[in-house]
Parts: sequence; structure tokens; C-alpha cells
Amino acid sequence: MKERKFFGTDGIRGKVGSGQMTPELALKLGWAAGRVLSRSGTKKVIIGKDTRISGYMFESALEAGLSAAGLNVMLMGPMPTPAVAYLTRTFRAEAGVVISASHNPYYDNGIKFFSTDGSKLDDNLELEIEAELEKPLVCVESHLLGKVSRIEDARGRYIEYCKGNFPAEHTLTGLKIVVDCAHGATYHIAPAVFRELGAEVIAIGDKPNGMNINDKVGATSMGKICETVIAESADLGIALDGDGDRIMMVNSKGEVIDGDQILYILACDAKSRGVLRGGVVGTLMSNLGLDLALQALEIPFARSKVGDRYVMELLKELDWRIGGENSGHILNLDHGTTGDGIVAGILVLAAMRRQNATLEELTSAMEMLPQVLVNVRFEGEHDPLKSDKVKAAQAQVESELGVRGRVLLRKSGTEPLIRVMVEGDDHSAVLAHANLIADAVKSAS
Repeated sequence: MKERKFFGTDGIRGKVGSGQMTPELALKLGWAAGRVLSRSGTKKVIIGKDTRISGYMFESALEAGLSAAGLNVMLMGPMPTPAVAYLTRTFRAEAGVVISASHNPYYDNGIKFFSTDGSKLDDNLELEIEAELEKPLVCVESHLLGKVSRIEDARGRYIEYCKGNFPAEHTLTGLKIVVDCAHGATYHIAPAVFRELGAEVIAIGDKPNGMNINDKVGATSMGKICETVIAESADLGIALDGDGDRIMMVNSKGEVIDGDQILYILACDAKSRGVLRGGVVGTLMSNLGLDLALQALEIPFARSKVGDRYVMELLKELDWRIGGENSGHILNLDHGTTGDGIVAGILVLAAMRRQNATLEELTSAMEMLPQVLVNVRFEGEHDPLKSDKVKAAQAQVESELGVRGRVLLRKSGTEPLIRVMVEGDDHSAVLAHANLIADAVKSAS
């Protein structure tokens, strides 16, 4: 397949005002996408965004480009990524657009698209859009220009959708839950969902100002929620990322429950109810402990490349339903078409209620092997992974780990980072191995 110039593993993303993330590109992208997506169907596109200050600018630029291509635009304002996917389906829209850089700092932003069925655009459509970007922008005749409206009840629609994933015979009454919204798109959604299901909710990270998204809060910065769960004697904590498609959890002891453990809970619950179809898809980053725990239950396990789009591809290929990443992207195709942090949290809480068990008890049979991830930033166009020094360091570590460990080196699909992952039996040895390889990457950068 032809290599994509603009789209990465999760749409287009970068620092605002430089590279690809400029208002000029957003305008042209809206037009190009409109040209591709308007060839049939409703000629209607939904736009949602997270809470970054730059979202207003990119929203206006995309709106203008789509209108110039003849598509009608429906604005949602700040809403989680999975809400855009859901409402794209329910409104039978041609596509949904999300303006977000997910877990990145506020000075980054991104644009990604959902197809009419709420799934991410396939590679061929993205290539078609990129081909249109190379052409001069031509506006349709005035009487064909797209109109713009606002979806006034988007928040209420999505809250009801989320609640509908919790079994009607149970409630969350008696549970105290800390909910960390990362000052992001779920700030006005997630606390309401869990409160309306009966829980006592302590909300943190729920006061966005345009520049504090993911800042020392949320699924990528778990210190605050761990402290709050302990301080408030809460039963558990739920941490979401800036656009709401990731979840990490915290048990009553203040211990982090990551995406691999959440997958284990969901698979066990589905098997106990006789609704598990096939097995579970993880990624190359998934902890070996997940693989071993699922083996003990005779639940098949398969690994995809890193990235929720690749998890989705393998789920569809195998005709399985449950998959995800240790970073907290959780897919359950019986409950949605994309990663949804709020819904994943609801499904874990449903398993707790069905089994009358705590979060600690649901994860007790899964032993997580020590795993260390070191991110190394690099500059320029060169590839540090091709360095002989890096290859030698990796070979040395793999030899010392033997069959009870793994090494994975890969480029981030969203940032100029090399991710160094090492896994084994002993944490101190794993950490030393990871730092050895990271130092080699730094020297090659």
C-alpha cells in the first residue's frame, strides 16, 4: 500500500501552528475530505472536539472547508471521541470528525475521522483524501454550499447511551468512585453517568481552561487519582484521557489497574456468562501476564501491532469481540465501534456487581510480569532503530532475558518518540535492561 503522507495511526496530529497542524491545512483537509465523502449519502458531517484552546480555530477551519465542498456540518462542541462515533451512526452522517490530540499536551492537536458506521476510516479512504489535498481548492456553487447547525442535545444523548450499557437489574448504589476527566472532553459527561447509575462520585480533572488538558491528571498521569482514592477511602477510581477513549483504573488500595487487567476482567466476565466469542486481542505491548492468565482459562489470545486500529483489524479478521491495549484503549464490539473509556468502566463495574466482587478480587488471578517502558525523543528524519549500537544493545538484553522476557522497540505513531519496552521476571533487572537500550537510542539520535 502507498505510504500516507499526512495520516498516522490515529489521524493527523502535531504541534499547533507548525508542521501539519495549521489552520490552512485544516481548511484544505475539510474540503478534501468533503470531496471524498460527499460522493454518496447524506452529505452531513458531525464535528466534535476536546477542550484544547486551539479546538475553536480548527473547528472553524474544518467547517469552512466542508461547507466549500458542499457538505452540511453539525457541531457538537466538546465531546468525547467515542461520542462522535456513536452520534455519527445515530444521525446517519456521512462521517464524524474529532479535533483532538488525545493524551498529548494542550499545545498539540489532531484531526481524525470516523466513517458512517462509527469506525475509523480505512487506509484507502485516507489515501483518497490525501490525493485530494494535492489539488487546488475549488468551492461549489453558492446554492450548493453546506449549512452549519448545532446538536443541542448531544450530551444527553451520549449519557443515556453510556448508561444503557449497564445491566438494568443492578445499580452502583453504595460505591464511592473517583472519576478523573483529565480536564478533557469527558468533564461534563463521565461524572454524570456514574452519578445517575447510583454511585457517589468525586470528580477531579473536571475544570478545563483550554490549556490544562492531561496536565498531571488523567489516564497518562495517575498520581493524582491514586492519592485521591486513598484520601477519600473510595472503592475505586476511573481515569480517562483527554478525549475519553482511554481508561485506567485504581483499586481501593491505590494500585493502578491498566488496560491488560481490564481486558482480563471483561474476558472472564464474558466467559462466565457464556457470551465470549473467540478470544482476546492484545498488542505487542500487552503484558505476558495477560497471555498466561488467559491460557489458564483456555481463552485464546492474539497480538496485533500497537494501535487500536490494528486491534480492530485483527478482531474483525478473527471475528472476536474483545481487545485493546495496556495503555487503556479497550474495544468491546458488542458495546461500540471504537475505544470508549466510560463504557469500558461501566462494563468493569457491571462485572463487579454481577460477581459481588471488588476490583482487587477480579484481578487477583492475573500476575503482571514486571514491564518497563522508556520513551526516548529523537529529532530529524533519521531512524535510531537502524543504528548498529541499538541493535547490539537489544541483542545483548534479549540474550540475558532468555525465554522469560521480551524486548520491543518501536516508533510512536503520534509523537517523535522511540518506545523501549522490556519485560521479564525481575523488575530491577528489567529496568536496567530498558535503560541500557534507551541510552543506546539516545546516543544514536
